[in-house]
Amino acid sequence: MEPAKMGSFSPSHPPKGRFAPSPSGRMHLGNALCALLAWLFARSQGGSIVLRTEDLDPQRCRPEYALQIEEDFRWLGLDWDEGGSRGGKPTSYFQSRRSLFYEDCLEILRQKADIYPCFCTRAELHTAEAPHFADGRFLYSGRCYRLKTQEREALLKTRRPSLRIHVPDGDISFQDGLLGPYTENLAKECGDFILRRSDGVFAYQMAVSCDDGAMGVTQVVRGRDLLSSTPRQIFLLRLLGYPEPQYYHIPLLLSPDGIRLSKRDKALDLGRLRERYSPEKLVGLLAFLSGLISRSEPLTPQELLSVFNPETIKREDIRLPASLYQE
Repeated sequence: MEPAKMGSFSPSHPPKGRFAPSPSGRMHLGNALCALLAWLFARSQGGSIVLRTEDLDPQRCRPEYALQIEEDFRWLGLDWDEGGSRGGKPTSYFQSRRSLFYEDCLEILRQKADIYPCFCTRAELHTAEAPHFADGRFLYSGRCYRLKTQEREALLKTRRPSLRIHVPDGDISFQDGLLGPYTENLAKECGDFILRRSDGVFAYQMAVSCDDGAMGVTQVVRGRDLLSSTPRQIFLLRLLGYPEPQYYHIPLLLSPDGIRLSKRDKALDLGRLRERYSPEKLVGLLAFLSGLISRSEPLTPQELLSVFNPETIKREDIRLPASLYQE
């Protein structure tokens, strides 16, 4: 293993990072990479880590998956300081149990922003008339924001609405620790977004922002696919009076044909991988794939700390070799 040169990477206060998995299935190799890098970023600076279970979706998330995630983390050699089975200060580190807290946050947002009911169905939102971007996102038209009081009252008798927040026409910028400066005009590139779904479940952007603020998270390491979510979360954090974390958006792992990994890809879930690899061999493979070391060799997360340099992490997405599927 060749030691990497450490860059200037020591903030004045130790960071508080987090793992935030969704227990909707077994973790795959990409989830493991994100967990490893989040751990390395925080621990290399003497920081702490929260394990938060993002189980908002009652249809897909199961308690047994949450327990399996903890067991997989331990198997990889990763630890954490609060959350999960360790507990801690917040009422719960499971988002499904934090609805009352989100309601309190919603009331704060009502005082500072324009929140309104939206009656649009999924089909209406994805009509050909809705502006779409190349990455699949669409720009909400603001249709329900323009409804008159009588129209809203009539629709309330026939549909249960979601709740959207009206966004200003202005830029939100931040400096990503890996990808550099990023700017987005929410009104032009996102539109008013949902805080609570029509079934009463709080939306991802809302819950994540509230939790990162309340739990004192100062460092967020996650996949590059969530980069465009960050301005929305910063917008909410500012309204709620919380400081914004330092963000690091890491490359995604792709299949040999360029398709992003998902939990449906059973070939690379932790259950199958644990049959083929030791923890040390898998950690070494992840370190090599991400650019932390020059060749794949067995290592523990603790051993990686001595050579961890975020400047060597690849910025572009990583295509996995076909041999990984054949072993």
